[in-house]
Amino acid sequence: MSIPETGNAPVWVQTLTVTTAEQTHALGAALAEVLRAGDLLVLTGELGAGKTTFTQGLGEGLGVREGIISPTFVLVRIHPNLPDGPRPGGPDLVHVDAYRLGSASEIDDIDLENTLDSAVTVVEWGRDRVEHLTESRLEVELHRQLGGAAPGHLHAGVDSTGPGAAAPGSEAPVLDFESEDDDVPRTIIIRGFGPRWAEQPVLAAEGIS
Repeated sequence: MSIPETGNAPVWVQTLTVTTAEQTHALGAALAEVLRAGDLLVLTGELGAGKTTFTQGLGEGLGVREGIISPTFVLVRIHPNLPDGPRPGGPDLVHVDAYRLGSASEIDDIDLENTLDSAVTVVEWGRDRVEHLTESRLEVELHRQLGGAAPGHLHAGVDSTGPGAAAPGSEAPVLDFESEDDDVPRTIIIRGFGPRWAEQPVLAAEGIS
């Protein structure tokens, strides 16, 4: 698989395979253990690939408020760190959907710089839009072997508060895998850019190869 040009070359590339939504969730939680305030993640993947599931795992590992869903219609959701969670005093999670944003200048308009240093920021569809925000980032791509719906299908009228979405404060995570192919393997590619990610982290997630 070729690596697209995004302004600089990755320091390392890790390719993983998951077979269930639970493993995708666990991988997100494992990655959260090595994240700190100021980290930027660029997340891409077709509908049903597991972006929301992965981000929910990140949120669980970071110990932030539950209720992570796609921020499709509000662009940005902030999930504050919980003082009684697994990482009290840790960073908040800022979850951004940049699908409708056409350029880096539009990213600047939502003032991510105000929270970038104090939070972990996850930007869905952020490639070629957020690289200017910081010299270091992780890019996470999720691919499923069965063809997913085009991203425009989600943004053209699927209500993120409808069936399959989590209400704020919901106990159960939303697993955005399609139910009929929950056991179809997904490929997750993680790329590290910049001095923050000079060394590839070791992710301790059971059952993930």
